Amino acid sequence: MSMDTVAIALIVYFAILTQAIAGSGLALISMPLLVQFMDPLTAAAVVALMALTTQLVMLTRYRQAVNMGHIWRLMLASVAGIPLGVLALASLDKRLILTLLGVLLIGYALYSLLGPRLPEIKNPRWSYPFGFASGLLGGAYNTGGPPFVIYGMCRRWPATEYKGNLQVLLMVNSFSVVVAHLAAGHYTAGVLQQYLITLPMIALGTLSGFWLDRYINEALFKKIVLVVLLFIGIKMLLP
Repeated sequence: MSMDTVAIALIVYFAILTQAIAGSGLALISMPLLVQFMDPLTAAAVVALMALTTQLVMLTRYRQAVNMGHIWRLMLASVAGIPLGVLALASLDKRLILTLLGVLLIGYALYSLLGPRLPEIKNPRWSYPFGFASGLLGGAYNTGGPPFVIYGMCRRWPATEYKGNLQVLLMVNSFSVVVAHLAAGHYTAGVLQQYLITLPMIALGTLSGFWLDRYINEALFKKIVLVVLLFIGIKMLLP
């Protein structure tokens, strides 16, 4: 087994573990690290399959808390933005992709660590721009989570509903991204092979996360992950 394969396995495990404990973070962690070992297009296609698999498993845990009335507009808008994101990924230069991804990671990590009090959103029509932004980011980088997270906080969703809603939103987002990659012919034999390699780590990371969720301080864990994302983002901006 090569060192690259070991590194990819560890990246996938930590990303899935984070998703299982915190409810999000899979793509934010895996995308910027996997592009060090594969081209961005391959990484995006693999991460989309990883995310869909993990979110389907997690939804079995949080399905009772889902409030479809709060999220259907977000889903529609995100699906509309995904094809544009996939097209952008296929046409942009790799250095530009890494720079934009680094800026996204730094911005999201700083925002979450500083914890500004966001205004409450009462009009559900705001879900359309948030959903579309998520679709663009999801199609390009598989990082559609931050707009959903911010919207959920502004709508003051209760904690359990927040996790349940987020899994449905991310699952629909991931499924649409997979379909867009499939339509664009990005799922080659090599991409599918990479995905199959990640399956044991997906299973291990999910089981570990569900077990640790009972004992770990979620707030502290999230801060550790955010600091890691901040350093990853800074590294991606360096030539």
